Amino acid sequence: MKAAIYLGLLAAAFAVAVVVAISFGAGIDNYAYDLWFRHYNQPAWEPQCAILAIDDRTLDAYGGIHEIRKPLAEALQLVNAQQPRAVAVDIILATRNPQADEQLAAAFHTTPNLVLDSEVLNDGWENPLPEFRPPQTVLGHVSVAPDNDGITRSIPLVKLAGHDQRWAISLEAFRLSRGAELIQSPDDVQVGSTRIPVPQKVTDGQERDDSRFMRINFAPFKIPRVGVKELIDHPEQAGVFRGKVVFVGVTSLGEVRDRLLTPARPGIQEAGIEVHADAFETMAQGLFIRDVNGGYVVLFSLALVAATGLAFRYLPGWWAYAGGAAILAIAHVTPYLFFTHRLVLQLTMPAAAAWFSTLTAAGYYYLVVRRNWRVEQAARTRYQQAMQFVTHEMRTPLSAIQGSSELITRYALTEEKRKQIAQLINSESKRLARMVEVFLSVERLSAGQMELKHETIGVRQMMEICLQRVGPLADRKHIAVALSPITGDLQITGDRELMEYACYNLLTNAVKYSPQRTKVVVSAWKDDHHVRMAVQDQGIGMDQKEVKQIFKKFYRTKKAEESGEAGTGIGLSIVQQIVEQHGGRIDVTSRPGEGSCFTLVLPAMSHTPVSTLAEHN
Repeated sequence: MKAAIYLGLLAAAFAVAVVVAISFGAGIDNYAYDLWFRHYNQPAWEPQCAILAIDDRTLDAYGGIHEIRKPLAEALQLVNAQQPRAVAVDIILATRNPQADEQLAAAFHTTPNLVLDSEVLNDGWENPLPEFRPPQTVLGHVSVAPDNDGITRSIPLVKLAGHDQRWAISLEAFRLSRGAELIQSPDDVQVGSTRIPVPQKVTDGQERDDSRFMRINFAPFKIPRVGVKELIDHPEQAGVFRGKVVFVGVTSLGEVRDRLLTPARPGIQEAGIEVHADAFETMAQGLFIRDVNGGYVVLFSLALVAATGLAFRYLPGWWAYAGGAAILAIAHVTPYLFFTHRLVLQLTMPAAAAWFSTLTAAGYYYLVVRRNWRVEQAARTRYQQAMQFVTHEMRTPLSAIQGSSELITRYALTEEKRKQIAQLINSESKRLARMVEVFLSVERLSAGQMELKHETIGVRQMMEICLQRVGPLADRKHIAVALSPITGDLQITGDRELMEYACYNLLTNAVKYSPQRTKVVVSAWKDDHHVRMAVQDQGIGMDQKEVKQIFKKFYRTKKAEESGEAGTGIGLSIVQQIVEQHGGRIDVTSRPGEGSCFTLVLPAMSHTPVSTLAEHN
């Protein structure tokens, strides 16, 4: 049962972690991804692309973006002389400028492996004018895909407008630079020997052609760039583009429509052409960042929950908490280690699973330890009570046995006297055995390890037996013990030995705490469906405050302690346990100096005839 509860709590912790991951995971995972990007110093590499930038200096020198075609044509002539492997141009060329179009078109016709940008409109693609498109020109898109927090971490490799699709200019430039065909499958896009891991997503059971997103492994350095104005003024800088893939576009943030933030350079805005240059480098270097399948994330999270559960189940003491801390560390460090191998393992679900399972297991472990400690403390207390009961309740029969045995060994006694003493030793031994059995039975009843016997007990006979046992003690104090007349055959159902002990204990207390030459009256009667058995004494009595305390273990009234009578204060607590186990209660009336009356109220046997109320003193 406990194991099932423990497993259920761990399962609930995992379910909460899944809900947290679904509800808040995207933002947390993106934040962690950016943090890893900034702190992981990946090795630099030799870039395979360069940027011909239409920067602020260029725009200022030539009168703005509308006058850029002529200087761009001049700059492209210088670039083409360096035999670039491909040129990708991100400029809108859907309108005419008669004074500059012819020169730019001529430059495009001499540009090898040319890729031009086409814009996505509501009704399809807006393509460059025909004069700017030599026969081998490839059209692509420059769209990016910022996440909900406005940070660009990936680009869509393919965009769909109507029924016509375009590949990203970075991918087309990469394909042309390799002289290879582009082959796509549901799991990837392949260019020559390079496999780009961009699985096709499925929505509503159908594959989407515009759903291939590639994470960009942003270069840990600035990709080489030369401004158009700078290149025209210093043609010797064209060597930067030799044998490279050239990306041409506006980098002036005052002119671009998209001002993009990236995880590699937080707070620094970049233009779309710069992001596509980084995307090209990702493909050219083969430094692809892959997402770990969601199923593996769930399995890893489940493994953390299982490990946490086992740690707190089997490791002792503080080792369990140390194991929980180690699992928390694994949950947080593992995603970063995966990232260093260019694998994105979601952080939120494993971390949440580890935290919630650790808190759950630790809380359960603490409660179990506390419960076990309380059980142990209760067992120790019960053991101490048992020892005190032995020393208190068994002192009288042991003293009788010891004294009688000394009489036999020291003195020459008549055969009759020796026989009487032997009978006393025998009876006291049996009484001692019954006390042990009663005590063990009460303990087992309290612990729920035993069921009551269901015997028919005659009330008159039981009281007479108890009166006979208490007789010697009463005689020594010259106390008269009388049994009031009992009308009818009163009977109860229960454990005979336990009930005899309860009655005997009340009688011995009445005799012990009554002055000499007083009277103790025992009576019994039926009241409705209950049998009442009362013990009335003329002893020291108690006030109401003391009456409320007397059934607590080890409690003794001040006058009882001053009386000189030995006692530990556990007898009445045992009597109460016995009576309550029989479905009854104890009523107490008392006044200081006037004595006390203890009444046991127990269910009567149903077949017992109703009798009249006996005289009750």
